[in-house]
Amino acid sequence: MTKQIPEPLYDAKFPHQHSVDDEIDLRELFAVIWQGKWLIIAITAVFAIGSVIYAVNQPNIYKSEALLAPASEEQGGGLSALAGQFGGLASMAGINLGGGGGVDKTQMAIEVMKSRQFTSQFITRHNILPDLMAVDKWNMSDNTITYNEELYSPETKTWLRKVKAPFKPEPSMQEAYKVFVKAISVDSVKETGMVTVTVEHLSPAVAQQWAIWLIEDINQAMKERDVTEATRSSEFLTKQIALTNVADIRTILYQLIEEQTKTIMFAEVRDEYVFKTIDPALVPEAKAGPKRALICVLGTLLGGMLAVMLVLIRHFVKK
Repeated sequence: MTKQIPEPLYDAKFPHQHSVDDEIDLRELFAVIWQGKWLIIAITAVFAIGSVIYAVNQPNIYKSEALLAPASEEQGGGLSALAGQFGGLASMAGINLGGGGGVDKTQMAIEVMKSRQFTSQFITRHNILPDLMAVDKWNMSDNTITYNEELYSPETKTWLRKVKAPFKPEPSMQEAYKVFVKAISVDSVKETGMVTVTVEHLSPAVAQQWAIWLIEDINQAMKERDVTEATRSSEFLTKQIALTNVADIRTILYQLIEEQTKTIMFAEVRDEYVFKTIDPALVPEAKAGPKRALICVLGTLLGGMLAVMLVLIRHFVKK
């Protein structure tokens, strides 16, 4: 006696119900890729050749670095000693006696170097706008710079670039600032307190010169800030001495004036006011970029991935 196997029951609403396998068939994918191998090879080759051409045409970038150490605060010793005793009176004169709550001078100098005002003054003072905005290439044979003739004419020193309003042929300081901050880097190491100033440019000589100028200018700028503040404070304290007859207060004011005079004297006799150069910037011999081999590899991989995606998408769309 044979046992009859009952037929499976289906819902009346779905007479053609059957199990559907939604898993991706790897063999089918490989077959599709193999069928479109020539298209993949062609697209990958195009991307590879394009990336090689792009990498070869990119100019070399040179990087000049300088290692700096924060200058010691010898002039702050007297003010610190007076901070607890005469802090209230000094605050009336707008004098910071270094009570510990102020901004670190080294960090302040770093932020000043990154500011728009300092950058604009730096570009204007050293007349580096053409070297920043219009350089085409650097000639290694004679160490000269070739400018983009569509942007700038070195013979007449005029800007020729074509821009729409509100921009002008000569780049504004806002435009120059955006380019300049990409070319320089100022970083501090918290563990050691050292500061690294890095400048990148097509010309290694220009990179070194900018690094040297940056260090000189920031020392000068911070020196002028402190001298101006100390001078104004001394003038205020001198006026207060003339207005009081109390001997003790006059003594305190004289001591404060003495400390401000020390600050001015200290600033005038030292060129490296905020940063001392530990390792000066040099003219780099080896390029820092671009990484042409990496560009070629990434371009080839990108072309291969796009080609495979194109073949798969085309197959499934047809299917």
